[in-house]
Amino acid sequence: MYANDGFRELDRQECLALLATVPVGRIVYTRQALPAVLPVSFCLDRDGAMVVNTSASSELAGAIDGAVVALEADDLDAAAHSGWSVVAMGLATLVTDPVEHARLLRTGPLSWAPAPQEVFVRIAQGLVTGRELVGGHTVYGVRPPS
Repeated sequence: MYANDGFRELDRQECLALLATVPVGRIVYTRQALPAVLPVSFCLDRDGAMVVNTSASSELAGAIDGAVVALEADDLDAAAHSGWSVVAMGLATLVTDPVEHARLLRTGPLSWAPAPQEVFVRIAQGLVTGRELVGGHTVYGVRPPS
């Protein structure tokens, strides 16, 4: 990436701190040998892993258990032409321990579409990258309003 392209690379700690500020991201996984993307509610757990809440009967739960997935989250300000984006990749596994499941029901992410049986998927901390758009650059020669 060029130094003057308007983006600043974020380090791992900055990425994790930003992920902790948003409740919804997009999970990227493989469905029928093709890439699939779905919005999910998530949170960072005490060990730094990402935890996703979904329905036990969802296609997502079965598709990502034991697979390497990516979770992307961002925050953008269209008017100021600024924002950030973080992508975290790691191994996803269903939380099967009853004590851990009970703890996540109390402290984990809330589903925006509650299901009769919720499951939690833990995504181990792996590769984490991010970048921030800095400076509100011009678009087609027009500066954003101040």
